[in-house]
Amino acid sequence: MTGAGTGTGTGTGHTALLDLRPQLRTDIVVSPPVLRGTATIRLIKDPRSGRRFELRAKEHFILDRLDGSRTLAEIGDEYAAHFGARLGEPQWRRLLRLVYDRGLTTDAPTPSEEPTATGAAAGAADRKPSGLLSGNVRLVADAPSFIERLYRATAYVRTPYALVPVLLALVAMAADLAVDFGELQRGAAYVIGHPALLLAVLTLLWSSQGLHELGHGVAGRAFGAGVGEIGLRWHWGTVLMYCRVEDVQFFARRREQVATACAGVFVNLLILLPFWVAFMACAPASQARRLLGGLLLIGMAAALVNLLPLPPLDGYLALGYGLGVSRLATESNRFLKLLAARAIGRGAGLAAYPARLRALYGTYGALSVALAAGLGVTAVLVSRRILTDHFGRSAGLVPVVLVAAAIGLWIVGLAAAGSKRRRQGAQGSQGTKGAGR
Repeated sequence: MTGAGTGTGTGTGHTALLDLRPQLRTDIVVSPPVLRGTATIRLIKDPRSGRRFELRAKEHFILDRLDGSRTLAEIGDEYAAHFGARLGEPQWRRLLRLVYDRGLTTDAPTPSEEPTATGAAAGAADRKPSGLLSGNVRLVADAPSFIERLYRATAYVRTPYALVPVLLALVAMAADLAVDFGELQRGAAYVIGHPALLLAVLTLLWSSQGLHELGHGVAGRAFGAGVGEIGLRWHWGTVLMYCRVEDVQFFARRREQVATACAGVFVNLLILLPFWVAFMACAPASQARRLLGGLLLIGMAAALVNLLPLPPLDGYLALGYGLGVSRLATESNRFLKLLAARAIGRGAGLAAYPARLRALYGTYGALSVALAAGLGVTAVLVSRRILTDHFGRSAGLVPVVLVAAAIGLWIVGLAAAGSKRRRQGAQGSQGTKGAGR
């Protein structure tokens, strides 16, 4: 065989086409299957050009068999037996031209066009101009080298001999703090009641967020991922560090993906460990113990909230990786909209969703709504309590007013978006009629 490129030539007959034996390059990386909506997809990466493509089940079925030992006729027979349909010559030609032009076969030339930007280049290309209210800035000039040095420096910590005792210590800390929860609550109230102490605690926890992000980077490096960028992002008053870990989707095992997603929370808990030791060493009624108790409760709450399965928290990423589902929140939202439309006799219904997907998206949709509502109500109640205790009863109305205003703006936004869609639809239909005349 002379290659996929020859197989797509106009002078090649149907029989000669099916006798070809294309071979995919051995360095092409294909991800495990991932569910998106009702379709199973795989991601494919070309390490030479940095390009990434998306494969549906049928495309992957064929590319997975382009090993140079099977003819297209043999692959076509397997395809027909599996999917109940046979590919015709036009479909084969399009597929071969696609993989050849993208340089995926062993005899294909390197594509002449510029590769798709990835890593730091992609981040720079996609980044919007930074402003006062929103933006980001890169903190490390060479993020991969920085993470590599950190990865080597922490090699002794990532051995089972170190991780097992640390995990046991973290479990013991969580159990002890649960037993002392009442004392921790009093400590947290003491810290919140003293703005200087609260600022110091929040500053410490904010600083630990940087180590949280580096934990993601080191964990990803341990499983073979790269780090594209380390920087600082701000949006409407919140300022957080970020570390973009690339190609987690290509990890062979889901547990490696989940571990990378949860590594930041592990680092947060690890930072609290020496404070817990100091807390236990303090005298029962001392001011230091009360301060440390407040720090531990606030720090533990901040770490564990990150495990909630809501976007963009780490728990949401971990759940998606564990279930092998991409865009779980988006697809659940789409499912709930279809479900609501079917309930009032509108829309296409749920015929495309088998029972397993209905249970998956329905359960997550209901859970996410309940969690978001619960967090919102809790935040309002806690804010009212704090404001009332410090500024009087009327100050407790501020969170309620703010929530009501946010809901009102959201409803106005939905109405405006719906009105805009209707106007665009009316204009489009008028344009179609005009073109018809």
